[in-house]
Amino acid sequence: MTTLTTTPLAPLLDRLFEEADAASPAANPAVADLSPAERSRLMQSKTDYRDFYGRLKDLPLAVSRETGALLYMLARGSRARTIVEFGTSFGISTLHLAAALRDNGGGRLITSEFEPSKVARARGNLTAGGLIDLVEIREGDALQTLRVDLPDTIDLLLLDGAKALYPEILSLVESRLRPGAFIVADNADYSPDYLAHVRLPANGYMSTPFGEDVELSMRIG
Repeated sequence: MTTLTTTPLAPLLDRLFEEADAASPAANPAVADLSPAERSRLMQSKTDYRDFYGRLKDLPLAVSRETGALLYMLARGSRARTIVEFGTSFGISTLHLAAALRDNGGGRLITSEFEPSKVARARGNLTAGGLIDLVEIREGDALQTLRVDLPDTIDLLLLDGAKALYPEILSLVESRLRPGAFIVADNADYSPDYLAHVRLPANGYMSTPFGEDVELSMRIG
């Protein structure tokens, strides 16, 4: 048995995933009027991302169940103690990572989210899941919140915020990633600059697409 598969976390995650499955960004009135091309442009924009994700502030934008399980297994299997997450949303991915820290004996998870309402939702979910003591939620733009007071060594990095900022967020923490650290980038196809960086062996990574929407990388240098 694990923290992930027992009460109170297991039933909480079941409910959150059901709610996420029922919430479709495409059906949201705030984005329904955007063409696929415009939606794609906004997701890849380094200047308009605040407006786009602001439109989606009431949606969970959750990782899939499979990606959640992957996050738990990577963090647990690597005995992670320090984790950084870009893009908290409602905290579904955060719950998986924090569960792994609990089962590893403890640790510190720093996560960043710029929407105040999502910070509140995530804090409530982490409290309900009994994991809030392991998590520091930093409210604001991650380009600022993840610039200071990071652990000397980071075992795992999750990128699941504004896709256009993946290269910039990686650069903030790259020097602290230990050899063997995992980097999970959700929907990384929207960040071609990021993919080019981690797929070039000279930059110190081994990287491969995983599933339909994840890029899984490992720091080797």
